[in-house]
Amino acid sequence: MAMLEVKDIKVYYGMIQAIKGVSFEVNKGEIIALIGANGAGKTTILQAVTGLLKPKSGKIIFEDKDITKTPGYKIVSMGMAHVPEGRRVFANLSVLDNLKMGAYTRKDKNEIKESLEMVYTHFPRLKERSIQSAGTLSGGEQQMLAMGRALMSRPRIILMDEPSMGLSPILVNEIFEIIKAVSKEGVTVLLVEQNAKKALEIADRAYVLETGNISLSGNAKDLINDDKVKKAYLGE
Repeated sequence: MAMLEVKDIKVYYGMIQAIKGVSFEVNKGEIIALIGANGAGKTTILQAVTGLLKPKSGKIIFEDKDITKTPGYKIVSMGMAHVPEGRRVFANLSVLDNLKMGAYTRKDKNEIKESLEMVYTHFPRLKERSIQSAGTLSGGEQQMLAMGRALMSRPRIILMDEPSMGLSPILVNEIFEIIKAVSKEGVTVLLVEQNAKKALEIADRAYVLETGNISLSGNAKDLINDDKVKKAYLGE
């Protein structure tokens, strides 16, 4: 049974149709990669799923509930977290306060403390810098903070938008190792990523998006060896 089902959604920016009837599903425990060129509509899909944009038609079903018209803040409390493109940390707040912001829908202080320790286990650098203001962190550290903040809501599914963007190769490897570790702990992952090779290496299945349509889908290991994918996205 699919945890998340996107059914024939169409999304417009004014008169421009950005998403032209996209359908896909994410099963519990999977890492699903959504790959495609810049401007293909990947970020738009994540924003529609998390309630930041409203589709003109189609349905989004999360754990058997229709969330197509549900506001974003309610979707978070239902167990879905979003790591947006560009990190968007609260620059003037400390690292610790940024993390606490991720737990704003939760009430149990002991559980929040446990989540904080879990985040610090994944991201020891955040613990070292807990009293620093987020704006003084490096790009890689800010990406870790954005991921940690999302994990503080204790999500069952996490949607990540371009987590490797602008990072050094060493940090890219570190971020992808953390995504795998989060998945092993039982969090389902929907990953939008420009670095198609890295995404396909860790994903179970993948969907290829081209100008608002899904042009290809399948097992990630098969797609990484597909000639069209190699030529268009893997630089081979």
